[in-house]
Amino acid sequence: MNLRKFQLCLKRFFDIILSVFFFILFIPFWIIIPILIRIDSPGRIIYTQKRIGINSGFFTIYKYRTMKEGTPDIPTDEVDDPGKLITRLGSFLRRSSIDEIPQLINILKGEMAFIGPRPALYNQPLLISLRKEKGADILRPGITGLAQVMGRDDLPIPEKVSYDEQYVKNYSMLLDLKIMLLTVKAILSGRGNR
Repeated sequence: MNLRKFQLCLKRFFDIILSVFFFILFIPFWIIIPILIRIDSPGRIIYTQKRIGINSGFFTIYKYRTMKEGTPDIPTDEVDDPGKLITRLGSFLRRSSIDEIPQLINILKGEMAFIGPRPALYNQPLLISLRKEKGADILRPGITGLAQVMGRDDLPIPEKVSYDEQYVKNYSMLLDLKIMLLTVKAILSGRGNR
C-alpha cells in the first residue's frame, strides 16, 4: 500500500471515529434544533437534496432546513434575494453551519467526508463537468473543503474547481488539519456564507 492509499484509509477511519464522536456530542442539537425549526416555520425538519458525490455519482444529502418550504431547488448564488427565502432561524443555522450537522449521517454511510470538495447540486452542470475534467471528483465530497475556506459562495465556479483540484492533487492529513482550522475561522467570521 502506497502512502496516498494509506492516508486515504486513515482519513476514512478518522471520519468514522469523529462522526460517531460528534453524533453523540451533538445530541442536544438533535433534540433542540428540530423543535426550534418547527416553531419557526411550517415544513420539514430535515431537508434532503440530490448531490453529486465521489466519481460524479448521485447521493442524498441531509441538512437542517433553513429555507421556507417551496423554495426553488437551485444554487444559492442563482437566487435573486436569498434573504427573503431563508427562515429567521435558518439565517443563524447557516451562519454557524449548524445546518450541516445531519451530514454526519452521510459520513457514516460513506457518502461524504469531513474534508473534501463540497458536493455539487445535480443542477450545476458546469461545476460537475469541470470537476470531472480536472479529476477533482475522485475523493468523497466534504462538509468543508479548501474552496470553502478560501471564499465559499463568493468564489466563481472555475476558481472553486481550481481549489478542489489543488486539494485532490496535494491531499495529506496535514492539509486536512489545516482546512479544519481554517473552517473554524471561516465559521466564526461568517466569510463567504450566503
